[in-house]
Amino acid sequence: MIKRVFWMSIGITIGVIAVRRISEAKDSLGPAGLNRAVGSAADAVHNFTDAFRDAMTQREDELRSALGLETTDTVADTMSSARR
Repeated sequence: MIKRVFWMSIGITIGVIAVRRISEAKDSLGPAGLNRAVGSAADAVHNFTDAFRDAMTQREDELRSALGLETTDTVADTMSSARR
């Protein structure tokens, strides 16, 4: 009798876990989950490009000062104006 109750409780527990995992997978694979994934990827790319532009501008300023060039037109400014 105790063995049956034990195995029945194990079976119920496995069933509950399986249903929860399946519903989580369904939610992440649905349209809302796809939108979240694309949104987070787009945010990551945007953050990377911002950091890259900042580093590029800083390095360009360093090179300009080392070469004695006094113009303030940077590549990042030119790229930004070209996109608009």
